[in-house]
Amino acid sequence: MVKAITVHKHGGPEVLKWEDIEVRVPKEGEIRLKQKAIGLNFLDVYMRQGLHNRAPPLPFTPGMEGAGVITAVGPGVTSCKVGDVVAYASLQVGSYAQERILRADQVVPVPSSVDPVEAAAVIFKGLTAHVLLHKGFKVERGHTILVHAAAGGVGYLLCQWASAIGATVIGTVSTKQKALQAKEDGCHHVILLKDENFVDRVMEITSGKGVEVVYDSVGKDTFDGSIACLKKRGYMVLFGMASGEPQPLSVAQLASKSFYYTFSSVGEYTEDNREELLVAAKELFDNVAKGVLRVRVNHKYLLSQASQAHIAIESRKTTGSIVLIPDEE
Repeated sequence: MVKAITVHKHGGPEVLKWEDIEVRVPKEGEIRLKQKAIGLNFLDVYMRQGLHNRAPPLPFTPGMEGAGVITAVGPGVTSCKVGDVVAYASLQVGSYAQERILRADQVVPVPSSVDPVEAAAVIFKGLTAHVLLHKGFKVERGHTILVHAAAGGVGYLLCQWASAIGATVIGTVSTKQKALQAKEDGCHHVILLKDENFVDRVMEITSGKGVEVVYDSVGKDTFDGSIACLKKRGYMVLFGMASGEPQPLSVAQLASKSFYYTFSSVGEYTEDNREELLVAAKELFDNVAKGVLRVRVNHKYLLSQASQAHIAIESRKTTGSIVLIPDEE
C-alpha cells in the first residue's frame, strides 16, 4: 500500500482525501514510478471541480505531472529501465501519489544536470511554453508579444524564453510583487492591471501598431482586449480560461483584423507523438541546464497537504510553480 490523494466527489479543496491505495504491477508497455515531486496545475483544480472535459470518473487520484525514479518495468519496455530518473506531463491523471503506473512512452529522461524537483515543476508548464512559442505561433527575434498572467506558472517561462529568443515582451500582472518578478523574468514592459488599461498601454508601447501575438490564459476578462491589441493578421493564442470562457467570436470580429485564433494544448501536440515529445523535452531541459530558463519553485507542500496547495493556487496570489513533495513512508 502507498499513500495518495483521492477525490470521491467534486467540490472544493476539502474533497482531496489522503488515503491508502494499491499500486499494481506494471503491464505490457508500462512502468512503476516512485515519485520525487509532483507539479500542480490549474487543470487539477478544474478536474477536482468536475469542470474539465477530460475529468475522469469518480473516484480518482488527480494530477498530471511529476518526476521520479523507475522501480519496475512491464514486458516490452525498452525505452527506459529500473533506476532511471524520468518526468512526465500526461493527461492520464494519477500523479498525486507516492507511486504510480504510467505508460513508458509518456515519460522522458531527466538529465543529471536538472534537479528532479525542478523537472516536476517545469515539465508540464515548460512543454506548454514550448508549444505556445514554437507551434501556436512561432516567436522570432524582433517580434513584440503580449503575455497575460506574466508571473504565473506558464507565464514566467514564456517571458524568459521569448526574451531569450529576442522578442520584446509585454506582460500583464495583478500585483506589484508579480510586476517585480515579471521584470526579472525578461518582461521589457510590465502592465499592472489595476492601475492601467492594458489595451491603451500596449498600443502606446507599440506606437499604435499592436503585437504579433497575444498569449492569453485568463479568458473572458481579457479576451476582447487581447484582440484589440493585435496587429492585422496577428495571432490570438488562448491556452486557459481562468476567468471563464470567452463569448464566441463573430465573423465581424475576425474580419476586422483578419487575425488567427487558436487554442494551444500541449496534449494535442505530444500525447500521441513521442518524437515531438522527446524533442520538446530535450529543448526544455537543455535550456534549464544552461540557465536560459530559471525554474521558480516558489511554493512547496507535502503531498498530504494538497488541499492547502489548491487553496493557494485558487487565491491567484501565487507566483512561479507549486510542487507537492511525497511524504516519507
